Amino acid sequence: MKILITGGAGFIGSNLALELSEKGHQVTVLDNLFSGKKENLKGFTGKFIEADINVINLSEEFGDAEFDVISHQAAITDTTFSDDKEMLRANVGGFQKVLEFAAGKDAAIVYASSASTYGRGKSPMKEEDIPNPLNAYAESKSIMDVMAKQSSASGKLNIVGLRYFNVYGPREFYKGNSSSMIYQLYKQMKSGANPRIFKYGEQERDFVYVKDVVQANLSAISYALRKKSGIFNVGVGKSASFNKLIEELNRNMRRELKPNYFDNPYGFYQNVTCADMSLTMKELGFHAIYDIEKGIKDYVAYLEEN
Repeated sequence: MKILITGGAGFIGSNLALELSEKGHQVTVLDNLFSGKKENLKGFTGKFIEADINVINLSEEFGDAEFDVISHQAAITDTTFSDDKEMLRANVGGFQKVLEFAAGKDAAIVYASSASTYGRGKSPMKEEDIPNPLNAYAESKSIMDVMAKQSSASGKLNIVGLRYFNVYGPREFYKGNSSSMIYQLYKQMKSGANPRIFKYGEQERDFVYVKDVVQANLSAISYALRKKSGIFNVGVGKSASFNKLIEELNRNMRRELKPNYFDNPYGFYQNVTCADMSLTMKELGFHAIYDIEKGIKDYVAYLEEN
């Protein structure tokens, strides 16, 4: 299988690129390295192109090259990014270019959507829920979902969108303040500091391990290649509190650090996220293998070795 991964040096993209390459597929990674890191692709045996999807002419760059699938992971993902217009332009504009390029190549598309499109919706969150984006990032993903539905409805493209919940795991180190809460807490606790979380640690998230997210992408690729389209949640289907994260990190790091609670400064904050995974399991046959206990155990082991 021939696959193009945009944003393939980023967190999820690099994990996916390495897995597909390991399975013997012909993988091409396109990344401008604005946030992604080349070191994320250590061991990658495919082709790497350093370029910005919003600048490059995809047809000129790839010419007669054929792709079975385009995995679109490229985006500005930092929800605190200050230039809302630039985020919308980059994320929506980049996706439009992928849609046009895929149509000319007769390639299926799997793209990264986000659970942030649900906003403060009720949990568990279902795919048919009315979108309620609370920031520019969520708005860009919501617009992309509409574009995907319109393009797939025409019958010309097979498109699968994956609404990632709170992804954590290897190769997110470069994301700084937009890395997972699990990684941020690990870094604090590794230094011996008491982990800082919003009062009183009862906020809940559906934390999904990146190894599971990769498997969800593989299932989505198979689905799209069967000439099917849809938008699906990618989570565990169970939420965990920030207090629970600290408990599991303490257990696996052999520490006994108490949380340092502070006021939440964000007006658009989601208190609870949890994915309804019934449609994903029915259509993609995917369910997460790593619950929060197993995921944190595996992740801490990775971090301690690296």
